[in-house]
Amino acid sequence: MKLNELLNSAKVVQVVGNAEQKEILSFSIDSRNAGKNSIFFAIEGFKTDGHKFVQDVINQGADAVVVQNANAVPDQIFAHAGCVKIVVEDTRKALAEFSNIFYGEPSKKLKLIGITGTKGKSTTAFYVKNIFENAGFKCGLIGTIANYIGDREVKTMLTTPQSHEINFLLAEMVKEGCTHCVMEVSSHALRLNRVDYMNFASAIFTNITSDHMDYHKTFEHYFDSKKILFDMISAEGSIAYNADDENGKNIVKQSAAKKVSYGTKRNSDLRIENVEYNLDGTKFDLNWQGKIYKVETSLVGHFNALNAASAFAVAVADGMKPETAIEGIKTTPQVPGRFEVVGKKNKKVIIDYSHTSDSLKQALMAVNHIVNNERKVYTVFGCGGDRDRTKRPVMGEIASSMSECVYVTSDNPRTEDPFFIIDEILKGIKANNYRVMENREDAIKAAIFESEDDAVILVAGKGHENYQEVNGVRKHFSDKETAEKYLSEWAN
Repeated sequence: MKLNELLNSAKVVQVVGNAEQKEILSFSIDSRNAGKNSIFFAIEGFKTDGHKFVQDVINQGADAVVVQNANAVPDQIFAHAGCVKIVVEDTRKALAEFSNIFYGEPSKKLKLIGITGTKGKSTTAFYVKNIFENAGFKCGLIGTIANYIGDREVKTMLTTPQSHEINFLLAEMVKEGCTHCVMEVSSHALRLNRVDYMNFASAIFTNITSDHMDYHKTFEHYFDSKKILFDMISAEGSIAYNADDENGKNIVKQSAAKKVSYGTKRNSDLRIENVEYNLDGTKFDLNWQGKIYKVETSLVGHFNALNAASAFAVAVADGMKPETAIEGIKTTPQVPGRFEVVGKKNKKVIIDYSHTSDSLKQALMAVNHIVNNERKVYTVFGCGGDRDRTKRPVMGEIASSMSECVYVTSDNPRTEDPFFIIDEILKGIKANNYRVMENREDAIKAAIFESEDDAVILVAGKGHENYQEVNGVRKHFSDKETAEKYLSEWAN
C-alpha cells in the first residue's frame, strides 16, 4: 500500500516528508525488524521507549516512523535519510488504526467473538471454535495456547498479540476462508489499545478475580480494563455473561448489545443444573427457554460446565440450533494444560494452568470433589517472578489447607530470586505439610514417587507452557512431559 493512501484514511497530527512514493509492506515496533518498505512505531513501553531507537531505524532504511514525541529526532535527520516522519497523539492507538486500514479492516469481514475474564478464556475459546466448526463454519482462534487459522496452528507468545499482528492474522483468516474468529482478549490488550478499531460481533465474560495487580494496581482498574470489550459491542451484537459472578451484571450493563446471562442462579437466562464430574469428564443440564438439554463434555470440572454454557449462549445468540451447539461441546477435545489428566496404573497427575489464588482454589476444589476423601491429594506449584506478589502467601495457604502435602517449587522466576518467591509463598502456609524443592522437575518427580499408589497430584501454574524463564532466558520445560516421564518410571 502507498503510504499516502494509508495516511489519507488515518488520524495524524503532522507529516514531514514525501509520502507519495513510499510503498509500505510491513509494520514494526521492534527496531531490529525495521527496514526498507516498513513503518516503525515508536511505542513508549514499560521497560524502554521506542523513541530511543528512531535514529537506528532511520539508519536501517525504514521508509517511515510514527512518533508521539515530535522532538525525539530532528526533522533534518529524517529529511537527509528520505524517511517520512509521522506525528500522532498516541502511537499505540495509531498502530491499531494504521494496521486496521492496511489489512483492509479484516474484523468486519468475519464474525469476531471476544472472550475476556480472569479464568476460562482458553477453554471457552476452544469450545466456541469447535461449536462453529462442528456447524460447518471455518473458524480461526487467537489465544494464549496458540493461534489457529482453521486447523493450521500459529505459535503465540501473548494472550492477545499486538494490534498489527492481530490484523495480519485476521486478514489471513479471511484470505483462507474463515467466517468466524474467536479471540481471547486480555486486560492488557484492552487497556493498551491492541484491539482498538476492531469490530467484535459478540463477547463473553467468564469471571473476574484479582489478577495482574503488578500492572493494574487496583481491582477497579482491572475491572474497567475488562469492561472496555463490552462497551465496544454494538446494539446488533450479543454478549454472554456469567451471572454467578457478582461483577457480571455491572461489567456489561452499559453495553447496548443483546445480553444473555448464564450460570447456576435461578434468574440466569441460561441455567446450569445437576452438574456431575469425575476424571473422565463432566455432565450437566442446560435449562434454555423452558427446555432442558443434556450436555456432556470430556473436559473435567464444574468450571467447565460454566465455560461450555457460555459458548452455548454465544452460539444460540448467533442463531445456531441448541442441538448443534451441544454436539460441538461434546466433541471439543482436551485443551492443553487445562485440568489435563495423565496417569499410570491408579495414580493420576492433573496438569493445570491455575496461576492465581482463585484458579488454584477452584482446581483443588474440583480435585477434592472427585476424590471424595477416598484418595490423597498432593499439590506442586510455584509463583511467577516479576508479577503480582500479593497472591503468593494466599496461594500457599490455599494449597496447604486443601492438600495432603505441598511441594513448593519454581515457576518462571524471570529476574527474581526463586527462593525469595518461595519464601513469600511460605508466609501463607500455617501447617507443617510442605516441602521446598526449587527445581521443578525434582518436585514433580518427588510428588510422584513419594505419594500413595492411588494419589492424585495437581501440578499447577504452567499448564500448556513448555518453558521455564530464568533471567530472560527460556529453556524447554513441560509439566506434562515431566509428569509422564516419572509416572512411567514409577509404574515400572
